[in-house]
Amino acid sequence: MKEYKITINGNDYSVVINSLEENSASVTVNGAEYTAEIEGMQVKSESPEVIQQQTVISASAPPAAARVAAPPKRPAPASASAPASASSGGASIKSPLPGVILEVLVREGDTVKMGQKVMTLEAMKMENNIESDVEGTVAKVAKNAGDSVLEGDVLITFA
Repeated sequence: MKEYKITINGNDYSVVINSLEENSASVTVNGAEYTAEIEGMQVKSESPEVIQQQTVISASAPPAAARVAAPPKRPAPASASAPASASSGGASIKSPLPGVILEVLVREGDTVKMGQKVMTLEAMKMENNIESDVEGTVAKVAKNAGDSVLEGDVLITFA
């Protein structure tokens, strides 16, 4: 099993090659499994080592039943024992998954309430609302519309 980090059109992908056969491969891309047909590949019979350059010509998604989307990961609130408040200094909102920022709805100095939509993130051809999990004043907006982000990248920092 080999893992690669691939950037396509400014978007980063984590690709794991699970298995190789004569002209196909089982791959996992950002957690979703696919079967890819490969042109110009030869595999040694004793081990799945590629000995000729490969070109992926098509990929198919697994059956719909196998493609159940997991809910996006959310960072834990700034304080689990007490609700966050305007004094949530140093708290931040991080990207729950890799994608591209479509819209930024807050500016530095804005007061944000818990659950307020602060950004829209496009990931895997879907728009995802990024909501604040803390209350406070925006100290810094780290990403702008059009920026590519990875899972865990800081989007907004609070004062």
